[in-house]
Amino acid sequence: MPEGPHRPRRGATTIEEVARAAGVSRQTVSNALNAPRRVRPETLERVNAAIRELGYQPDQSARSLRSGARRTIGYLAPVDDPLDPNPLMAGFLEALVDAAGAAGQRVLLFRPGQGAADPVAAIDELVAARQVDGLVLADVLREDVRIAHAARLGVPFVSFGRTGPGEPQHWVDIGNEAAMAGVVRHLAALGHRRIGYLGGAEELPWMAARRAGFLAEAHRLGLSAVTADAVMADAVTTDAAETGPGTGSAASGAAVAASVRALLGGPDRPTAFAAGSDLLALDAYEAVRAEGLAVGPDGVAVTGFHDTPLCRHLHPALTSVRLPLRAIATALVDRLLDQVRGEAAPAHGLELPTELVVRGSSGRSGGTGRTLPPG
Repeated sequence: MPEGPHRPRRGATTIEEVARAAGVSRQTVSNALNAPRRVRPETLERVNAAIRELGYQPDQSARSLRSGARRTIGYLAPVDDPLDPNPLMAGFLEALVDAAGAAGQRVLLFRPGQGAADPVAAIDELVAARQVDGLVLADVLREDVRIAHAARLGVPFVSFGRTGPGEPQHWVDIGNEAAMAGVVRHLAALGHRRIGYLGGAEELPWMAARRAGFLAEAHRLGLSAVTADAVMADAVTTDAAETGPGTGSAASGAAVAASVRALLGGPDRPTAFAAGSDLLALDAYEAVRAEGLAVGPDGVAVTGFHDTPLCRHLHPALTSVRLPLRAIATALVDRLLDQVRGEAAPAHGLELPTELVVRGSSGRSGGTGRTLPPG
């Protein structure tokens, strides 16, 4: 029996056969495989249907040899403690791997060798070995040496976090100031007029932005706002003297608790605390309870930032700002692959909105969680 035009045949199906079956050009099939967002949805569906029906399998090795592309993205993983990993960055990595896979890419994790602190050498080694097509950088600091070095090398890169003036604007980030302003509006709408802020390391640009957003919105609304900076600095100094070096996490937690308790013991104690991270909010929970008070709308309201899994397991569940990690990862991969293909890089970074997930630590509902729209 002769074979039908759409029936798989013996031997490898070619890209030309897929194009004929879908009624499109060979270039359109190539775009569907390598840059699907360039193809109209109805055309993309037709091409994908032909690929499935014909059993077409692209020869990735041949394509890589012809183009020089490795179809691999390098992710310079932040240094972390494997016994106490950063839940936000773990979620980001999961989203990044998914976004890369959807674009036909793999993710290669790397970092400086054991005992080494200079990320520049690790980048040089990876680029020299031609193992990746481009880089994803995260936790971007002011005057970040990784950004400056990648730009100097001319290697395609994107960053989760804003680059500075005069640097390539290949970044995707959230609106940290706007997100914290939304927290302030939420607490003000619940009737809170005296609000404390817990920010942690203000030298980190995203934490500084959250603090600025808190203060600006509290001032605009005429609220009494206090930050725990001075009390926390004193507590860190005391903890370091008592516990010695190498106890940064414990000292930080104790400093936050001390600052919250000091503010709650003052004459104008806050009725709510907005924290710059979920872990800082957890320290606030402990301090509030140590003062004999309850966390929640009938006691002291507390909010966090990042909406890590921790939030749902606290009692009451923690109101927190949710980051659009999947949207961030997809935008980073798209922007990186545009550079790899030689397309013009955007002149501006991309800021994505967040959501405030309201739970029992501040909300007046059952605390199961409802999401407020951005802004």
